[in-house]
Amino acid sequence: MRNSGGPTSSRVSRSLAAVLFDFGGTLDAPGIPWKDRLFDLFRAEGASVTLDDFARAFHRADDALVGTVPPTLSFRDTVVRLVDAVGASLTFDDPRALRRIAHGFIERSAACVHANARVLADLARCYRLGLVSNFYGNLAAVCEDLGLAPYLSVTVDSAVIGCSKPDPRLFREALLRLTVDVAEAVYVGDSPSRDMAGARAVGMAHIWLVGPAALSSTPCCPQDRVIRSLDELPGVLP
Repeated sequence: MRNSGGPTSSRVSRSLAAVLFDFGGTLDAPGIPWKDRLFDLFRAEGASVTLDDFARAFHRADDALVGTVPPTLSFRDTVVRLVDAVGASLTFDDPRALRRIAHGFIERSAACVHANARVLADLARCYRLGLVSNFYGNLAAVCEDLGLAPYLSVTVDSAVIGCSKPDPRLFREALLRLTVDVAEAVYVGDSPSRDMAGARAVGMAHIWLVGPAALSSTPCCPQDRVIRSLDELPGVLP
């Protein structure tokens, strides 16, 4: 790796060698964070809670899981633990409803991952691929579980590294493991404050996967590429 620091243009280089992705909201959903998807599922099961109150409950549960789960924990069991913890934080204690919420989240996520795996398979023929994600310490196992591992050269899990996006150390770690220059990589994610800001902090080009709630929002950099589905990604890469 020759250089991994200093903000530069967000334009995707024509010497692109690597494409890095966020996981939650990017590979398992079309730009919709876990919090928002779970809020809809809890509300559909009768939880009477505002989005602000749900966000606080979600973040308490989410933070409590970081670094406390076995590194081999499956995607399904990860979601079940999170849903149970959110339910406990909300004092929403209907076990059957919680199982339906977890099942609905898992099924929709798996379907999206399956569709996006076809995109990754095509991209892997031309580029080295990797993940840089805020997760719980079991990201590698989750990728194996969901069938993503064969396409990935590196997975950088915030709980393993000890810092969270947008901390630039996560992105530099991915570049170091891939032995590529920052100018040869692009990052794809759904969060302006974590994904785009983190990539920008190391001078990495970034592509925003914009969800339905942010369709009218403005990208963080004038030259940013914006996509609404990972199916669009091959068309914006050199």
